[in-house]
Order: sequence, then C-alpha cells, then structure tokens
Amino acid sequence: MSVPRLLVALLLSGAVAAGNVLVAGNRGGAGLAWLVGAPLALAAVVALLPSRQAVAAPAGPTAAAPPAEPEGAAAFHLLALLQQEGRFVDFVNEDLTPYADEQIGAAVRGIHEGCRKALAERVAFEPVLRVAEGETVTLEPGFDAAAIRLTGNVAGAPPFRGVLRHAGWRVVRGSFPGRRGQDLNLIAPAEVEIP
Repeated sequence: MSVPRLLVALLLSGAVAAGNVLVAGNRGGAGLAWLVGAPLALAAVVALLPSRQAVAAPAGPTAAAPPAEPEGAAAFHLLALLQQEGRFVDFVNEDLTPYADEQIGAAVRGIHEGCRKALAERVAFEPVLRVAEGETVTLEPGFDAAAIRLTGNVAGAPPFRGVLRHAGWRVVRGSFPGRRGQDLNLIAPAEVEIP
C-alpha cells in the first residue's frame, strides 16, 4: 500500500474511532455512532480499492499515452468528493469537544446526507452476509476468514455459531472521475467571499 493510501486509511480509521468515542456517552449513541461511523467505514473500504492504471495508447506518430495517475489517486478523488458533497474533511478535523451531543447529532445529519449521496453516485455495496443483524448464524468449515471477523469467545474449529453484529460491506462497483490537470493533493479549494 502506498504512503498516500496508507495516510487516507489511517485518517479514516482514526475518524471512526473518534466518532465512536464521541458518541459513547450519548444515550442514543448507537444511532449516532452508525451515522458517523458508517460513512467513514465505507470511505475507508473504497479508499483501499486498487487504483486505476493508465492504459497506453496505440503506438504511432499522433498517439500519445496519457500520463498515469499516481498511486493513491482514487483515494484522493474519494476524499475530494466526500468533502465537496458532505464537508467530510471539515467534520473530521473539527474539535467537537466544546459542542453538546445534540448539536453534533444535528450537524451529522447534513454530513451523512452529503457523503451518502457522493458514495451512492459512484460506488455500489453489498453486505458480506445477507442476514439481519442480531440473527444467529452458523459458520461452517472453510468460511472466508478475511471477510468474516470472529469476536468474543472464539475457541476450537468451525462450525462456529454466533450472533451477527455487523453484516459487513463489499464493493461491487466503483467509478471515480479523473481529475487530470488538477493538483491531486488538493482536496478542497479555499473559499474567499468578496463583499
């Protein structure tokens, strides 16, 4: 994994952890944790997708190969889209300690809506397990340990029987427009309002 992609993954993982800590004291914390954590976790999954490689044009006097996008470009594209639609980067960089949980909850609604829109337009997800959360599942020998994480009292060998706490997510389609000719490190331009 390249340094830019690793930084994005670490940023998103830290944001999820911060969101969970933030809402831990909130009595309705499960709902707010989902609102904060779900878009961040989805963004982390997409940021870790393999980046697109430029396809060389046919050789010839008039054909020139387009410049290859640097490693991590897809992750930066995603961050720019989440910022543009939901002010995601602003949110995770904001110090939330001076705000009450109610204020944060109200602000998260707009962030969630924008980030969800940005993802829905460019990425399709499906659950890893198509079972309702809270239902009992049995994992037979040979289950995909990379796609299903076991928690709790794990001992012995499969079959394992437990309660589904999260159905997981898998990306089935992803499409990000290129930003050729732009500074890929520029996630959002500064805005100056002229009176």
